[in-house]
Amino acid sequence: ALLTARDRPADKVRGLDLGADDYLGKPFELTELAARLRALGRRPAALSEAQPAWNGVTLDLACMLALRGETPIQLSPREFSVLRALMAHPRAILSKNQLEEQLYGWQEEIDSNAVEVHVHKLRAKLGHGFIETVRGAGYRLAEPQ
Repeated sequence: ALLTARDRPADKVRGLDLGADDYLGKPFELTELAARLRALGRRPAALSEAQPAWNGVTLDLACMLALRGETPIQLSPREFSVLRALMAHPRAILSKNQLEEQLYGWQEEIDSNAVEVHVHKLRAKLGHGFIETVRGAGYRLAEPQ
């Protein structure tokens, strides 16, 4: 999360694209800051694991790096965010809205098909069977073969 005096849309986009999961510009209301801190506290404890792994893919959260074995997988910051959210709850179905919350900060406009685009790109990089679509519900990681 970023708390900064830079509040132009271009600054917000840059901060979020560089990996921040939230962005708050000054001036801000203390009630909004408190609400954002409460939201951070609700994030899954599974993300505290430094290197979650699933089906041969490991995430290094500190370096924002995905690995298959020892081979790096090139992911954009938003692809990484989607994969991180899915790996935090590997057997759970995450809705499009839940994944959008991982992609966008407050007051940022959401592209209508952004989640679908990022999942499509992740499937191309990780294999089409890595992420399952659960019709009418969302996405989840496929069980290892």
